[in-house]
Amino acid sequence: MQTILIGHRGASGYRPEHTRAAYELAFALGADAVEPDIVATRDGVLVVRHENEISGTTDVAGRPEFADRRTKKLIDGVLMTGWFTEDFTWAELAGLRARERMPNTRQANASFDGEQPILRLRDLFDLVDGAAETATRTLGMVAEIKHATYFASIGLPLDELFAAEVRAAGWNTERLTVESFELSVLNRLRERGLSGKRIFLLEDSGRPHDEIARLGEDAPFYADYLTESGLADLVGLVDGVSVHKSLILNDAAASATDPSLVHAAHAVGLQVYCWTLRPENRFLDPRFRRGARKANWGNWQDEFRTIMAAGVDGVFADHPDLAAYVRDEVR
Repeated sequence: MQTILIGHRGASGYRPEHTRAAYELAFALGADAVEPDIVATRDGVLVVRHENEISGTTDVAGRPEFADRRTKKLIDGVLMTGWFTEDFTWAELAGLRARERMPNTRQANASFDGEQPILRLRDLFDLVDGAAETATRTLGMVAEIKHATYFASIGLPLDELFAAEVRAAGWNTERLTVESFELSVLNRLRERGLSGKRIFLLEDSGRPHDEIARLGEDAPFYADYLTESGLADLVGLVDGVSVHKSLILNDAAASATDPSLVHAAHAVGLQVYCWTLRPENRFLDPRFRRGARKANWGNWQDEFRTIMAAGVDGVFADHPDLAAYVRDEVR
């Protein structure tokens, strides 16, 4: 079975992330699925944004009518200043326009600033269904539930809202995969009867925020889940794990006698996804960079090739065409 290619927030290497143009382009460039990040509005509408703080991805900071909404909040242990989706109704957010999140790195993307509105999750379901009508392959979605513990604490339970939205759209199928850095929200979605795969996102450091809220200093580290026993404990709870690419690249550079993460996960029946494939020097492992400019593309082919050859089941890519090029070569 070939590696699943997931357009990370759409084709976010070519268009501002989470916009209609980015998602449509992702499928045109070969993505099998697209990945939205899910957050909520004050009135419980699910929208697709990288974070609930939206000053970096919309024009909200330049809207004088919303100047008084700027505030500080503690989100998953990080103090953030800006404008937050949960302080707006959907009607208010619908008037904002998307902006490129990394304009210094992706200057071409910034030329599309101000052209496209924010999407709701229901809009994206419709978009994927529309693209699937003419596709020769099955098209899906890998939805990331963001900050579930935080949203639940303010009366916006994302599992409940998401499950209702999925059923209303007729998307409770195998085409939908759900992922989160919080295992508890994946468990609650399973209890709500959602079909499809559940993928546990794992950082290369730190601890899950839902476990910190529940156990404090006794909370497990993400690294605890990456041991052979930790992976075995996940069997039956999730269908796979998704890890930062550094963990896959470190495995590739390690001794051949050491069992790789991919091998250990596959041995207990878990799939392994990897995030995020990007060609710019800023994001490449040092051994694959070319030149000193961070925005320039380095030797992305060899980094992508190393990751694909490790046997991962899915990859998230900002430039789906580049990932497809390497995937087809490795296959």
